[in-house]
Formats: sequence, C-alpha cells, structure tokens
Amino acid sequence: MEGPEYLQAQAEAPRAVTVASKVTVTSTLEYVQAQAEALPHKPGVYIMRNAGGEVIYVGKAVDLRSRVRSYLQPSAWENPKVRAIVAELADLQFIVADSELEALILEANLIKEHRPRYNVRLKDDKWYPYIKITLDEPFPRVLITRRMERDGSRYFGPFTSSASVRQTLDLLRKSFPYLSCSREITGRDTRACLYYEIKLCLGPCIGAVTQEEYRAMIKGLVRFLEGHSNEVIADLEARMREAAERLEFERAASLRDQLQAVRHVVSQQKIISPVGGDQDVIAFARGNGDACVQVFFIRGGKLLGQEYFILEGAKDEDEREVMAAFLKQFYDEAAYVPEEILLPEQIEESLIIEQWLRSKRGAKVTLHVPRRGQKRELVNMAAENAAEMLAALRAQWQADAHKHEQALTELRDALQLAAPPVRIECYDVSTTQGAETVGSMVVFVHAVPRKSEYRRFVVRDVEGQDDYAALREVLRRRFRRWQTATSEELLGVRDIKGWAKLPDLLVVDGGRGQVGVAYEVLQEFDLQGRIPVIGLAKQQEEVFLPGRTAPIVLPRGSQPLLLLQHLRDEAHRFAITHHRTRRRRAGVASQLDSIPGVGPARRAALLRAFGSIEAIRAASVEQLAAVPGIPLGVARAIKENL
Repeated sequence: MEGPEYLQAQAEAPRAVTVASKVTVTSTLEYVQAQAEALPHKPGVYIMRNAGGEVIYVGKAVDLRSRVRSYLQPSAWENPKVRAIVAELADLQFIVADSELEALILEANLIKEHRPRYNVRLKDDKWYPYIKITLDEPFPRVLITRRMERDGSRYFGPFTSSASVRQTLDLLRKSFPYLSCSREITGRDTRACLYYEIKLCLGPCIGAVTQEEYRAMIKGLVRFLEGHSNEVIADLEARMREAAERLEFERAASLRDQLQAVRHVVSQQKIISPVGGDQDVIAFARGNGDACVQVFFIRGGKLLGQEYFILEGAKDEDEREVMAAFLKQFYDEAAYVPEEILLPEQIEESLIIEQWLRSKRGAKVTLHVPRRGQKRELVNMAAENAAEMLAALRAQWQADAHKHEQALTELRDALQLAAPPVRIECYDVSTTQGAETVGSMVVFVHAVPRKSEYRRFVVRDVEGQDDYAALREVLRRRFRRWQTATSEELLGVRDIKGWAKLPDLLVVDGGRGQVGVAYEVLQEFDLQGRIPVIGLAKQQEEVFLPGRTAPIVLPRGSQPLLLLQHLRDEAHRFAITHHRTRRRRAGVASQLDSIPGVGPARRAALLRAFGSIEAIRAASVEQLAAVPGIPLGVARAIKENL
C-alpha cells in the first residue's frame, strides 16, 4: 500500500515517530527545540503533545523542520494561540509524507481522531445527519443516518439538524412516495401499511408497483436532490402521458399528483443563475472566540438549501486559516463536491486543496474569490447570514446558560447543598436476566452533557441478576480510578482520563436501595462527607437521600427535576445501548462458535468481511470461502449450519 491509501491507514492507527535528541537539555523548551532541530526537511505532519501525552495540535508542513522551528521563535509568540501552544508543548512527533497532498489527507484524519483543542475544528462533526438512499437494495429505502459508509448507498449532506432533514424528507415524500420500512419486499403481502393508505408509499410490498416503476421513482428523487428538477418534471410528464395513452388512468392520476407536488417544491426554490451549474457559497462570521460558517448549496443554478456550522478553536486564528480548516474538514465528510466553491477571500492552500477536492470529485474543482457581480453578492449574502446566525446562537447560548445556572441553584436549595453542583455524575446498570451486565457513568458540567467524559463498565464479578451488586462494582471501580489518578498526579503525571475529578453530586438511577449502595461505597473511600448522593426513582419521580425515610418531591416541570430526568435518561440510554451491543455480539458469537471449524479468529474474519450474521447467512459458499482464513470445507459447514 502506497501513497494516500497508506497515509489514511496510518491515520486510523497512527504510529508517529517521536523525535529523539542526544542533546542534554535543562528545560522543556530546550528539549522541544532540540527535537525541532532533529526534524527532517521533508513534507509531513507534526503532532504536538503536552506533558500528559495529550495531543494539543496537529499541523502539516512542506518542510517539517522549518515549520516547527517557526513556533519556537520569540517573534511568533506575539500570537496568543502560538504562545499558548508553546507554553504547553512538551513533546513532538512527526509522520513523513511523500507529498503535500498526502500530508493534507493525513492532517485531516489526525484532527478528526484526536480533536486537538488548539486546532480549528467542526463542532460535533461526528453527529451530523445525512439522507441515505439504499440503492444497492432491490427496492431502495430512504433513511436518516449519521454515518457514511461505502455500502453502495447514495448519501446527501451533511445537515446540521435532524429536524431540518426530517422536514425535507416529509416534504419530498409527497412527491416521491418512498419506502422507509425494513420489511422484505416480495410483492405478495396481503396488506400494506398506513403509509400506502395515505399515499406516502407506492406499496411495492403488495405489488401495487413493479420494481422497475419503484426504482424509476427513486431515480427521480436522487436527481431532484442533485438539483436536476427540470429533468424530473420532464420525466414525470412523459410517464404520465404514456400511462394515459395506455388507458392506465389510475397510474396517470398518481403521476399527475406526484408531478404537482414536485412543481410545488420547485416553485419555492430560488433561481440564482439562469446559466445553471453547481456551486457552494461559503462565508463565516466570528466574535468573542465563536465562529459560524454559512454554506449555500446551489445546484443547477437554484438555491436548494443552506446550512450553518459552528467552529471550535478559531479564537486568535487568522481568517484564512479558519476558512482552510473548514474546507478540509467539511469536504472530507461531504457527500458531494460541486464544480465551483465561492469564498470571501483567497487562502494560502488553495492549490493543494483544489487538487485534493479534484481527487474526491473525479473532475475539476475551482476555489473562486469573486470580486464583483452576482457571485460576490452571494458571498456577501452568506456572510450576512453567518453574522445573523451567530448573533442568534449566542443569544440562545446565553439564555441556556442562565437557565442551566438557575436549575443548579434551585437544585442546590432543594437538596440543601453547600453550593450549586457544577459537576454531576449519574450511574445506571443494564442487564437481561443477569446476562451481559453493564454500567454507565454520564457527566454533566454546568448542566450540559460532557460526552468526552462518559464511561462504560462491563460488570465482571457479579453472577446472576443483582442490580445492587452490579452498581456497587461500578462505583468501586470508578473511585479506585480516582485513587489511582490522584496518586499519579502527586507523581507529576497528568490525569488524562478525567478520573481525578470528583463530582459535586452523585446521582443513581433508582430508589432507596440504590442510594444505600452508593453511600456505602462512598464510605469505603472516605468520601461520604465530600460527595452528596441522591437517587431518582422512575415511578413517582421521587428523589431519595441517604438516611431519610421520606423522599423529596420536586415540582413537576421544574428546572431541577427536568435536569435530573435528563441525567437519568442519558445514563439509561448510554447503558442500554452498550448492553444491546454486547448482547447482539454474544448472540452472533454463539451462533458462529457452534459451527465446526469456526473459532474466534475465523469468527472475527467473517464479521469483518460481512458485518452481520444476516449477511453471512445470505452469502454463498464461494463468497464465504473467499474470506481469508476460511477453507472451502468450513465455508460449506457455515452454509449448512446457518
């Protein structure tokens, strides 16, 4: 494996080279300077870590030594961001690339993996929703997903809001009545679902349409999402006339209704250019460390939609660097790259980014900075929208912060705490009759989920279904980690995982019994006087405290109760998701392990190749035997047993 493919594989599990220096140094800065002098004059990626080993910045360079040395010049420290990076910098690593393009790909992958806090990065980029059309299926379905895969499906997005995606699909479904269910389509079902009755599905399950007719409708949906609405309208008109000529009046009427719905949607689209063409128009606004990027999606000369994206780490960063960072991260995940991207100003990396985008699109891509005319007006309009959106978001954030602080203050008063609980940890246990028992720990800081500090626990020392014992094991392991982390901190080792932070309030999902278990564990670690503990019981939503017979009943709909319910529900969701995953894996493992000749290694190879037990069951003997490590005899045994 060579070139970009090799570098992408490296980025998934990067083994960066630590710069070793034979120079004796007397300070961290001198050590880093010695490392910088040892860097090669080659293109690549440099990785900066702090004393705790945390990646704080990732960058690419045409000349690694020159680029990294520039950070260590006192003149560069006038930039607050550079000064902050150098103040924390304790170690350097690097990965050499064959070209600047390969370095760009590797840099993007490493930023996505490590999310260094000094890099400009898309906020919550892992969670953006996409529209997915399963074109590899005989009767394609239309779904919402948060993950793009190379599975033969067609994706559109990313979008910043699930609500906006659902609204878009609800509107389109009137024009293109697509499938969304997971039933097997045979055309022989005796009864269709409600969607068919309300004309939001063509009913292939009962044979109301043929596969050819259904896929023609899906093709129209794809072309419409691509911006080719005129083609879709022309095709619908032709099919409607053809059906009428064949005296298929019911079919013609259905196509007529679909045509009217499409025309209604098209009438709401704003025509930008009569010439046509596909463009993305990008501009951003920022203030007080926040940055908002606005993207207009123009397809076939029509404005199909717009999305905004929030950037983190943009404070004290040059505007051109902010725009370059956004382009690299957004188009790394985008389902489509247009032929032209309009920007507010030129960026230094434009040529290499154009080259990278060309490789993704498979055709020429131009980054253009218009100076006048309609295109410049579009860029200015995007900038105005970005500024208005940022102002609205900041007002919302301030209102939410006030509401959160109010909830914490009221919770302090209700529980008679010494101070508002800034950090709250909530725990839950999930099991099915004692099998695959797991625990969850979720963390809220200032009443906001901090998902980077969520933790899962696999309960190992409890046999059968014993929720109290499982909770006790989870809490003991959590506070043993606290003991270890604090002792390591005394030795000067930074607590990377966050275990050294104690909660201001500990919440358990349950009533008096669970609270008693939690209090006993706190006593074991001599923390009963430092950490208040409560339980929230599901039935009556009552709050239980240790040593108190009567629970506290918070007013329905009050901010403190809503906060505790959010905590409890999040802990439950996090636990049960992990439990279901383990239970599913255990089921797959048990089915495969019962087949003669299949052990852990071959089971893993099969799951890597096919992804699920259903896909393995559907595979032919030849396909099974094509998996590395699966002989023909074992493939036949798998087919016979499954």
